[in-house]
Amino acid sequence: MKDIQPIAFEGIDIKQPLIIAGPCSAETEQQVLATACELHANGISIFRAGIWKPRTKPGGFEGVGVPGLEWLKKVKEETGMAVSTEVATKAHVEAALNAGIDLLWIGARTSANPFAMQEIADALAEAHADVAVLVKNPVNPDLELWIGALQRIYNAGIRRLGAIHRGFSAYGKHLYRNLPQWRIPIELRRRYPSLPIICDPSHIGGKRELVGPLSQQALDMGFDGLIIESHCDPDCALSDKNQQVTPEVLNFILNTLVYRHANATTESLSLLRQQIDRLDNELLEVLSKRMEVSRDIGQYKKEHRMPVLQAARYDSIMNSRVKIAQEMGMSGDFMRIVLSAIHEESVRQQIEVFNDRLR
Repeated sequence: MKDIQPIAFEGIDIKQPLIIAGPCSAETEQQVLATACELHANGISIFRAGIWKPRTKPGGFEGVGVPGLEWLKKVKEETGMAVSTEVATKAHVEAALNAGIDLLWIGARTSANPFAMQEIADALAEAHADVAVLVKNPVNPDLELWIGALQRIYNAGIRRLGAIHRGFSAYGKHLYRNLPQWRIPIELRRRYPSLPIICDPSHIGGKRELVGPLSQQALDMGFDGLIIESHCDPDCALSDKNQQVTPEVLNFILNTLVYRHANATTESLSLLRQQIDRLDNELLEVLSKRMEVSRDIGQYKKEHRMPVLQAARYDSIMNSRVKIAQEMGMSGDFMRIVLSAIHEESVRQQIEVFNDRLR
């Protein structure tokens, strides 16, 4: 995916960072047009609205379907905005392309299904579509699955291609509706630097009061834009009302965000980065020494016929180290991930000793 093009539309002034806004669902023609007009008056150039809504259980509002595409066409005609909607099947793609939709996005449930992704890709290829496409991350934190979904669309000839980070599903109660797990989109950016990555703070947060802070966090990390749910009367929305904001509130949020400039580097920043490089090298040296000790422990266990895994010892290390890390101002979740990775490598090193690969 080396020749990715910017998300742009002929005749429409698209500012950076990219801002896409509109209701979770297109509910009525009046609701769609009222929201679009307010957003356009506030400088939004790309309007979003779900026409087909995948629901976890049957019986909920599953979208208005094809008639809603006519409402999006009216938005485009009356405001000049680019319009976008979610697609999940070949029929969705064909209907959206026939209606002149400018941007398609593919949801998290669909991007997790390679069969569905290939169907969409085939539909785009058969139509020789010249449309922008954004692919949301799968519901589960699987970077390779996300990349595979993007590659299928790229192989269909789509070059105005981007990713949407909407967080990852998790069982139980959490601050966020979907856990951000920022390291995953950061790794996607490392692998594909030219691929635009858009943040969806509405679905990550699940609450309208979290939209602003999450938007700022995404921009601070260099995301290329935001896709935010905005409804003219969110408390009466037929889907996801708790995470939608009015166009007025959205305008306030956008005007209070701090926009960073990636090219504004300074000599001081260069010196700090050199310091980071030195510290990273020291970390690697310490980890290497730790693995040497792990191999020594493996040899001892082998000679004394002891099992590699000592669960009680691992739990003790995890709890004590996490507590110390938190006292030092670090995240407990971060330290658990680090310690888990170190422990996994230590176990691997000891197993190699058991198999006589190292000694």
